Amino acid sequence: MSSGAPAAGFGTGALSRAAALIHTLVTVEALLLLAAAPGLAGLLLLGPDPANLPLAAVCLLPLGPALSAALYALHHRSRDLTELHPARTYARGWRLNALPALKLWAPLLTWVTVIAFTLTHFSATGLPGWWAVLLGVIGAGSLLWGAHALVLTSLFTFRTRDTARLAAYFLVRQARTTLAAASLLVLVAASTALLTEALPALLAAPLLLSLLHSSRPVIAETQEDFTA
Repeated sequence: MSSGAPAAGFGTGALSRAAALIHTLVTVEALLLLAAAPGLAGLLLLGPDPANLPLAAVCLLPLGPALSAALYALHHRSRDLTELHPARTYARGWRLNALPALKLWAPLLTWVTVIAFTLTHFSATGLPGWWAVLLGVIGAGSLLWGAHALVLTSLFTFRTRDTARLAAYFLVRQARTTLAAASLLVLVAASTALLTEALPALLAAPLLLSLLHSSRPVIAETQEDFTA
């Protein structure tokens, strides 16, 4: 056997692929937290008072571009241990997607904040109880739309309004993907309520990888039907 044969196969085995995945997840997680750090630090200073919801939304603004860059980096990750550049890929994703992601993330945050503020002050509105249920459903639907929009804006270059329309289209068109995103939202909400609000942030990279995995039908259909 020639001396070059082992080298040619290095970095392509199952163990190497697992190591590459772990390295990528850890790097992307660290960069995501770093990119969102200004807002996350602000959240730590805010109390749990519902009156602070608008300030919390402002603090969460940097999270949108950070999540988008993370999705980009995870989608373009290398399976080869010898070809890992997750930090470089994350930085490229942030440069490409920060502004497009923010154009969708900011209105979504504003809308969800209005709903949350209304629900936390619902007794003062004088509305019937079924309105609270309706607002909760609308809020959940908005978050699911946001999950589709985040994937689309991270991986494709569309105009903002076209991304918004495609995200709404895929809510129903790819119902299984929407249900998978809903299960992730339930998981995040449950871990936040039962354990600590820091847990979803610390597990953001694996959660985003799961979102990418479940969004493969959306990605494939978009590539086939909506790109040249």
